[in-house]
Amino acid sequence: MSFFTDANRTRAKEIVARYPRPKSAILPLAHLAQDQHAWLSPEAINEIAELTGVTTAEVQGTCSFYTMFKRRPSGQLVVSVCTNVTCLVTGGPEVLGKLESRYALDDDVTVEEVECLAACGGAPSMQVNYEFHEKLTPEIAESLVEEYRSGKRAARTVSGSTA
Repeated sequence: MSFFTDANRTRAKEIVARYPRPKSAILPLAHLAQDQHAWLSPEAINEIAELTGVTTAEVQGTCSFYTMFKRRPSGQLVVSVCTNVTCLVTGGPEVLGKLESRYALDDDVTVEEVECLAACGGAPSMQVNYEFHEKLTPEIAESLVEEYRSGKRAARTVSGSTA
C-alpha cells in the first residue's frame, strides 16, 4: 500500500526523475508528503526511502535536520512564535503563552516556540505556515490566527508552499 495518494505518487515519481541521483529528491518528497498529511509519518519516511533508493535512516537523518519537517502530527496551521532575545524583551513569551492557551485543544492549530525568525526589526514576530507577522500583541496574534482559521486569510501549506 502506498503512502502517497495516486496523484501524489505520480508527482513523486516525476520529482525523482528530475534528479541525476534519486537521493537528491529527499527534501522535495518530504515537502510533498508533509503537505499531504501535515507531518512526516513513518510510512512517509519509508516510501521516500523506497522512491530514492536509500535507507529510512538516511531519510530520517536528512529530515530531522530541518525544523520545518514535522515528525509528529500537527495541525493544518503551524504557528511559530519567536522567543529569542529581541522577541523575548518585546512580548514574544506573552504572545506564545496566549496562543498556547487558546489553541491547546485545537487539533487544527499547532503552536510552537522557535528560536529565531530573523525578524528582529518587527519583534515580536510569528509565522503561520511560514507567512511572517510582526509587531504583535497577544490579541493581534490571536486575531491573525482566527483570520486563517476562518478563511479570511489564505494559509500556505504546512511546508510553506502556496499550492
